Amino acid sequence: MENETAAPYFLLLGFSNNWNLQILHFFFFLVLYLVTITTNLIIISAVTLDHRLHSPMYFFLMNLSLLDLGIVSVIIPKSMINSLMNTRYISYFGCVAQIFLFPSFGASDFFLLTVMAYDRYVAICHPLHYEMVMNWKYCTEIIILVWVTGLLYGMLHTTGTFSILFCSNIINQFFCEIPQLLKLSCSGLNLCDIGVLLVGIISGLGCFTFIVVSYAVIFKTVLRIPSEKGRQKALSTCIPHLIVVSMLLLSGCFAYLRDPSNTPTYLDFGLTLLYSVLPPLFNPIIYSIRNNNIKCVLSQLWKF
Repeated sequence: MENETAAPYFLLLGFSNNWNLQILHFFFFLVLYLVTITTNLIIISAVTLDHRLHSPMYFFLMNLSLLDLGIVSVIIPKSMINSLMNTRYISYFGCVAQIFLFPSFGASDFFLLTVMAYDRYVAICHPLHYEMVMNWKYCTEIIILVWVTGLLYGMLHTTGTFSILFCSNIINQFFCEIPQLLKLSCSGLNLCDIGVLLVGIISGLGCFTFIVVSYAVIFKTVLRIPSEKGRQKALSTCIPHLIVVSMLLLSGCFAYLRDPSNTPTYLDFGLTLLYSVLPPLFNPIIYSIRNNNIKCVLSQLWKF
């Protein structure tokens, strides 16, 4: 098509023309989706219902689970429906919604992980001032800022992506992924796209630097703790966060630093799945395994 208004829809990646393989894809995504939804809802329920988890760290963790629910709900159901209905269709406004919501939730996710690094820094390096610094009013304001900033970032990406002219409506991915849409441009990147990319790179590097510096100071403080038990207790609250951050960064780098291929491959599908679906799936599992408080609350909920 000559531009983005020539056809009111896009065609997403079709995994196979074989009906049996399409059904297999549907059930594979269904299992991933249900497990992700269940694990994150368990975390949200545990933090909401148990007063022992009413602290800033778990408040942030609950919001992380909410964002993870949003990420998977934006992309997986449409792909499942397409496989079940034997179609590749997504409407123009459906694609706009994915381009807006997926980066919004993803950016908010990374901003929140940065805030959680600051929370661990205050808790370990300045424990006597923790309740005064991380009070509920301040935490609520931070969460509002995280969500609003993520939505603004999503709006920037949506504006930049759909300001270009598309020469095709075939997207070689199972959802409307920004790199794949940019490859459909008739004239390459415009100033708006470059500006949005620069904002994303600067914001990402800023958050990454803040996390690295925070943990450098945290580890320096932990090494000064005289008792081994005290060091282990401090590290036990940091390790899950570090694993989640590392998984998100590594999967995102693998996916976005590669050159999007013109012909879809299983490698492209796997890398996209790696950064879009697996972090929301494993985040609550990682926090549940490494956190004794959450394990205790979950065991009590399980008995009921």
